[in-house]
Amino acid sequence: MGVDYGLKRIGIAMTDILHITSSPFDTIESVSIRKNTLKILEIAKTNDVSVIVFGLPVNMNGSEGEMAKTVRKVIEEIKLISSIEVTTIDERLTTAQAERILIDEGDISRRKRKGLKDKIAAALILQIYVDTHPSV
Repeated sequence: MGVDYGLKRIGIAMTDILHITSSPFDTIESVSIRKNTLKILEIAKTNDVSVIVFGLPVNMNGSEGEMAKTVRKVIEEIKLISSIEVTTIDERLTTAQAERILIDEGDISRRKRKGLKDKIAAALILQIYVDTHPSV
């Protein structure tokens, strides 16, 4: 399961049964770290997920800012209450790439793009993981 964690919305993606391709799955409205964590774990459990891959928002210079710290807090929360494997992938530019996909290929209005862009970014994050971990 791929997660693009944001302060307003959280994009969720899933991979196919053979772990070859990822697809946008859902968007969650962000409430609080605790409630978001429980919702992410509920989705993971319902879909029999073995690994949750979070996009880690790293600055262009490689440093981690406030959003990366927030993502790390969510990961720690998950690790406290669940044994599911959690990992991160550098998510630089995935949201911008998702936006470009929607504009170039989807011809979708700005309002509709907001929710879609987050789950497409999650799918891009998950696809990076799938492509670099072929045995998963």
